[in-house]
Amino acid sequence: MFKLREVQLDEAHTLPRWRRPEALLYVFAAAMPISFATWSALLNNFVIDVVNFDGVDIGWLQSFREVPGFLAIGVIIVLWVMREQVLAILALLLLGAATAVTALFPSFGGLIMVTLLSSIGFHYFQAVNQSLQLQWIDRAQAPQTLGRIVAVGSGASLAAYALLVLTWKAFDLSYEFVYASAGITTMVMVGAAALLYPQFHTRDPQSKRFVLRRRYWLFYAITFMAGARRQIFVVFAAFMMVQRFGLRVDEISALFLINYAVNMAAAPAMGRFVGKFGERRALIVEYIGLTLLFLSYGGIYWFGWGLWIACALYVVDHLLFSLAFAQKTYFQKICDPADIAPTAAVSFTINHIAAVFLPAGLGYLWMVSPGAVFGLAAAMALVSLGLAFLVPRHPSKGYETVLCGLAPTPA
Repeated sequence: MFKLREVQLDEAHTLPRWRRPEALLYVFAAAMPISFATWSALLNNFVIDVVNFDGVDIGWLQSFREVPGFLAIGVIIVLWVMREQVLAILALLLLGAATAVTALFPSFGGLIMVTLLSSIGFHYFQAVNQSLQLQWIDRAQAPQTLGRIVAVGSGASLAAYALLVLTWKAFDLSYEFVYASAGITTMVMVGAAALLYPQFHTRDPQSKRFVLRRRYWLFYAITFMAGARRQIFVVFAAFMMVQRFGLRVDEISALFLINYAVNMAAAPAMGRFVGKFGERRALIVEYIGLTLLFLSYGGIYWFGWGLWIACALYVVDHLLFSLAFAQKTYFQKICDPADIAPTAAVSFTINHIAAVFLPAGLGYLWMVSPGAVFGLAAAMALVSLGLAFLVPRHPSKGYETVLCGLAPTPA
């Protein structure tokens, strides 16, 4: 029905709105969470109820899951033979396929294998998707558009969790059925997008070399700390809800449902906040909030705080995390346009350096003192806060950090 063709980005405005680059980014934003959100919602109950995991096992599983993220720098090599848009579609298809068969491997070794496959799809998609966003979105509208993309992703997650809440107990669903349904849905959406959207050519050809520039050091440092800190939340916060409070699949899904409903409503406002007040203030607000939040998580174990406080903290954490796209817009303002794709791959590897080692190591600490795990996360958030103060109010190429203003002006 629609002839596939190649379109220059500058000419994309002549297409119907639903076939423009921004629309494809919205499709990607909706397709990915259907698989990933379902996988996340079921994982902790699945590994505890079916595979009998403890804190050490879940730590090792999550460490293996982050290995493809650590190796995301390999995206640059893959881009020697295919375009980013094609790689994004193939990666999402792999994510959907691996999610669909997850419950067919109810053992530690089987879960490691299928999790690695889904993780390759997830992380390679995230790497090129970040690059495509920064190339396809106009710089002046980037915060607002990224906020809407976050809202679309939250809406897709919201739909997945709502279905779980309404159907899991009512229809006595199985892990096999839910995982298969989510994975196949993602694959159908992505397959349709591959057929309906043209190949978009960007204004600036992307470098196919490994790029690591000294003037991007602050972006690298913020990215590294974000990966280390975020991994603690991803691995242990939801695991705590199931292990300590005994939440069922439909109950943990209801929590995720509330969480993403709040995010879907708040994300566009977060985008406007970054656009109005800048990346520096957005990151400072995020890291102050995360420091207090992780200390409060520790309080659940130190002071015996209950389930309702834990649920409220979980929602607030995701709300703060929606400010994280300020990192992207900060880099967009300081980078050379040709560096976007290779730096997206490099930054994903940097983001996952600590993520490969932290879950397994902290799994052992979790067995001794879960509160100490969250205390360590609070300390990491403080380090991130210190880095955020180095971000200029108006970053640009040549003015990447506030320290640049202290350097003497070259002759």
